[in-house]
Amino acid sequence: MHLVTFQSGELAVPGAIVEDEILHVEKAAGLLDVVGLPTSLKLILEQGETALDLVRRLIDKALGSAAHRMREEGALVARASARLSAPIPDTSFILCGGANYRQHLQEMKVEVPHQPLSFVKNATSVIGDGAPIVLPPSNPGMVDWEGEFSAVIGRPCHRVNAADALDYVAGYTLINDVSARDWVAPVFDAPGIMGPIYAWERNILGKQFPTFCPMGPVLVTRDEIRDPDNVDITTTVNGEVMQSANTSDLIFNVADMIAYYSQFYRLCPGDVITTGSPAGVGYGRTPQKFLKAGDVVSVHATGVGALTNPVV
Repeated sequence: MHLVTFQSGELAVPGAIVEDEILHVEKAAGLLDVVGLPTSLKLILEQGETALDLVRRLIDKALGSAAHRMREEGALVARASARLSAPIPDTSFILCGGANYRQHLQEMKVEVPHQPLSFVKNATSVIGDGAPIVLPPSNPGMVDWEGEFSAVIGRPCHRVNAADALDYVAGYTLINDVSARDWVAPVFDAPGIMGPIYAWERNILGKQFPTFCPMGPVLVTRDEIRDPDNVDITTTVNGEVMQSANTSDLIFNVADMIAYYSQFYRLCPGDVITTGSPAGVGYGRTPQKFLKAGDVVSVHATGVGALTNPVV
């Protein structure tokens, strides 16, 4: 299934892609007397396979005998006219992997880490497909893109091993880890013992601005991406390819990251784990290239689709 959150009037509601339409899950459930479905995608994930199976039933009905009635009652709407939010706009935890693609480490001149590296991204920076990335007035000049293949947790997990880790994944989405690079430059030349710590903090702060976490366009359930270690991902700016990679280049894959970080965190449904940025960021280019007002940045991954955002 391709699950979404989209705007219905003033509300952000859960939905599912049905060919070229979006199923309004709550309205469809009401029409067909299906009870027990929560009112957000995060809550659906919390209820697990029982709730997901109810959504599958509604999709089957929307593809069959109930389609006409659903359209008449507004439970099926044209995808082209729908405004998507982030799939999990109310996520409470975004764990962003770093230094995790071999080719990206080469362009950034960073050594291969011995264990996964990450930071927590501010959930209030999340926006959906089509929403604008806003250049911060304080740091507008070196804003960079980082298209990242990301996993969404579907079951609570703590201290799981890598062999079982994917069993705790609900599905996959995309995140653009937008970064103000004038905050990251000191990472590479900070002196002394405290210098690298101070520089790393600045690096993290440069990723926290409002709108700096586009997410979407959909959450693709795990059954549709059987091998997350073989997914093509590209990032374009104004149609020009900037990043092009395959998740086989990851140092630590989705399962590795879940296994490692679940030692420390109790991961919950709706939590998001990104796998890090491939090579091709603007900061690593010669000459360097950054986003400016009027640009359009798009992250695409096989099976997930394209997450596209204008820059203002």
